[in-house]
Amino acid sequence: MLQPQPAPDRWGANRREVRNHTIDSTYWNHFRFRPGDIVTVTWAKTGTTWLQQILSQLIFEGAEGLPVQMMSPWVELRAVPIHFTVATLEAQTHRRFMKSHLPADVLPISPMAKYLYVARDGRDVLWSWHNHHRRMSPMALAALNGGPGRVGPPLHPANENQREYFHEWLDHDGYPLWPFWSHVQSWWELRHHPDVLLVHFNHLKADLAGQIRRIARFLNIDVNPDLLPTILEHCSFEYMKAHAKTLLPVFEGGLNGGSQAFIHKGTNGQWREVLTPDDIAKYEKFANRNLSPDCARWLATGEGDIG
Repeated sequence: MLQPQPAPDRWGANRREVRNHTIDSTYWNHFRFRPGDIVTVTWAKTGTTWLQQILSQLIFEGAEGLPVQMMSPWVELRAVPIHFTVATLEAQTHRRFMKSHLPADVLPISPMAKYLYVARDGRDVLWSWHNHHRRMSPMALAALNGGPGRVGPPLHPANENQREYFHEWLDHDGYPLWPFWSHVQSWWELRHHPDVLLVHFNHLKADLAGQIRRIARFLNIDVNPDLLPTILEHCSFEYMKAHAKTLLPVFEGGLNGGSQAFIHKGTNGQWREVLTPDDIAKYEKFANRNLSPDCARWLATGEGDIG
């Protein structure tokens, strides 16, 4: 589990530091923002790579063959030395876009940056994360768990039973990663912030073109109408899965099934085939207990986005 510790924020407020087998939020202390920086934030498996691909297409105007995983690093990932990540970002001359899985009270909120938070119904998140976790190779687990600075227990191989895994995740609030409910609520509280845009997976599925335009407006990017069909094609699930080796080269050896296994099905509601009515009621009880009513409604449906 994460071990929160008080830490001073470079912008004035007290912030927490969080560390576990996968992340170390202090890595952000080595990063320096530039005007125009973009940070994609999610709990995990909520459409992170999808949004990174959208950003790459907006910034590079529909270009082919972009290694998005390498261009848009996960800053607090423990498995990659922070000096390497910082050097990569410092060398970039284009508008930078990086990713994070930190809650809003941990991630530095810079006035120079724009933040896009992507959310998805927790049951869909869990189903996608379970597929990812159970496919992680021994090499990937060793990379996450090894090295100096790990706090708490290692990340063990996944329980193959989806329903049991669901209850472990629910009963222990995001286990084996990091707390789920407070993560979502923390970003929901910033929905009126001028530099924060909430994006919901449901809306990306229902109206990708509309959401791309919405994101572009937020980032002050003018989209050439002639390029929009190409951008839409490159941001489709089918295109991303077909080009997964280029987009996500690290996962070729990190997941059983390679990079294409990372881009799984991109669908919602798979949990309905496994969870019982009591399981579903339990999830909804947890959601209503841990989230404000408006946040719970938004997480489940996408209703209530601002901007």
